[in-house]
Amino acid sequence: MLSQRASSKELPKGIDSAWHAAMGFAARLNKRKEFFLERAEKVLSWDKHFSNMPDSKLRQSAREFRDLFRLAKEAPEDLERAFALVREVAFRQLGEKPYHVQVAGALAIEAGCIAEMATGEGKTLTATMPATIHGWRGRGCHVLTTNDYLAKRDAEWMNKVYGFCNLRAAHVEGAMEPPERRMAYQADITYGTNKEVAADFLRDRLALGRLRSLSSALLAKIADGSGSGTDRLVMRGLHYAIVDEADSVLIDEAVTPLIISGEAPNPQQVEAFEQAVDLAEDLQHERDYTTNDRYREVKLTDQGMVRLGELAEPLGGIWHGRRRREEMVSQALTARHYFLRDKQYIINDEKVVIVDEFTGRLMPDREWRDGLHQAVSAKEKVEIQPPKDTYARISFQRFFRMYRQLAGMTGTATEATREFWQIYNLPVVVIPTNKPCIREQWPQRILKRAESKWSLIVSEIRHIHEQGRPVLIGTRSVRASEYLSQLLIEQGLVHEVLNATRHAEEAQIVAGAGQEGKITVATNMAGRGTDIKLGRGITEKGGLHVIATERHESGRVDRQLYGRAGRQGDPGSCQAIVSLEDELVCRHLPFLTSAVSKRHGEDGEIVSKFAKRVFSFAQLRAQRMALSQRKGVLRSDDWLDEYLGFAGKE
Repeated sequence: MLSQRASSKELPKGIDSAWHAAMGFAARLNKRKEFFLERAEKVLSWDKHFSNMPDSKLRQSAREFRDLFRLAKEAPEDLERAFALVREVAFRQLGEKPYHVQVAGALAIEAGCIAEMATGEGKTLTATMPATIHGWRGRGCHVLTTNDYLAKRDAEWMNKVYGFCNLRAAHVEGAMEPPERRMAYQADITYGTNKEVAADFLRDRLALGRLRSLSSALLAKIADGSGSGTDRLVMRGLHYAIVDEADSVLIDEAVTPLIISGEAPNPQQVEAFEQAVDLAEDLQHERDYTTNDRYREVKLTDQGMVRLGELAEPLGGIWHGRRRREEMVSQALTARHYFLRDKQYIINDEKVVIVDEFTGRLMPDREWRDGLHQAVSAKEKVEIQPPKDTYARISFQRFFRMYRQLAGMTGTATEATREFWQIYNLPVVVIPTNKPCIREQWPQRILKRAESKWSLIVSEIRHIHEQGRPVLIGTRSVRASEYLSQLLIEQGLVHEVLNATRHAEEAQIVAGAGQEGKITVATNMAGRGTDIKLGRGITEKGGLHVIATERHESGRVDRQLYGRAGRQGDPGSCQAIVSLEDELVCRHLPFLTSAVSKRHGEDGEIVSKFAKRVFSFAQLRAQRMALSQRKGVLRSDDWLDEYLGFAGKE
């Protein structure tokens, strides 16, 4: 029942690819869910044995388990007993005893799978069982999530369990200095974000310099002492990782590689970015350049190239080079058409700060590559930082494939089952909910115009609000959330807004979104990792209602938003209210959108089945394109590693 371990080898090709896909299909036929549920029953059968133990005896049993797993002498029944012990410790230290399905999820994670567990099913507590086992094994266990807040919260919250089991847990976050990081990685269990841990890995590789293997590093340590670079390392290897919100970390964020870079002052280049924006203003759309909305690309026409040459002639310098001037002006045009303020980025302290399109969170430590960030800064007329020199880079896909053992958990993995297998050799196991889900999925409503859509959304919010039910409205951008907020203000509807510019109290806002009459407008961040608990009397009124104002490129993100309602058997409902002017269909199926629009002349609600299918087709097309991009990034990273890389195989 165990999956193959994650591999850092290249993606299989040709016959190997077909064989690998066949293995994945066969793996999906295995009744893993039933296997783990049955094994979880065996874990629960030890409940009385450990619940009757006094604390002193329970601690002694934990020490014995640590010695057993450290020496790798455990039998299958020892794992079941160990899980039962951790379950009892959690009850005594936290007042929470993992349910049958949580134990099944923990067993799936221990076996190297992605456990799909619905929102509110207690994934944080579930992870303590396999994390404890690997903490006892003594090689380090990383529990990785999407932001520093969750990493710190979970490490501190679960440290009571780990401490009782004779283990130490710690966390890493952005503000930590190297000595603190080293101490955190020396802990038995280390919580952190994918960005922080991958960056520490790259910095360690840079510290090692030309030392490419463990043996060469040890020899250098013996020969050179502190001068070998090994004393500057903070990590102790990539042995085992549990990835929380695995779909977000392993898939959604996989397109952007992590880069370690340094300053490279270049005043002339900064001036050139400003000039590129001015030149782009003098070019005419369709005549001098064309745009491809689906791929967000700009291409100069033959006439545009000639026109650009004439405009750039008086500037001299780098503008005499045809290729360079066309690249820079194309970037300026791309920044103008496809990178919009309060959507892909915001302006904070007179600087361009990227907004993660999947989570809605700010990424102040990130920059777009190839001069795009500078082009956006020039467009906004804020300070332009020159492009930095790249010291090291790696994709998150390749980084996670370097772990000897990898597993994960998330509320939405089914849609990415094939990709988890193709990229990471990780099978997906869908764990049933502890209580039946009674959330109501209301029919999607489609409007022709965006303006009509927003009017209907405000009307629906008022209708639900008057029933005393809380409402959570999901938007795709900061701009959309602020626009809806203004409409609600005009209607006198009191609400809270959660987006990249108002993220400081994210957890508190989301946690309170289930109270009576509460209206919460949120971007895709929507507080993943924080439960929305219903206030008193809300259950009888129908629970939380969720409105999606657009369909996302990935169906998983839609399902994540819907999953905020109806947690742990609570009542709830969800609905998408969309328009034919939404980005998803305009970008990926513009021809079909235009056809549907022409068939419905009046500006009203569209009820045809074909119109509903258009959104599903557009989403499928977007998902295929995104998968192709992720595979392209991985192949590019493999090529760089083979021909230009510094990292060895160990």
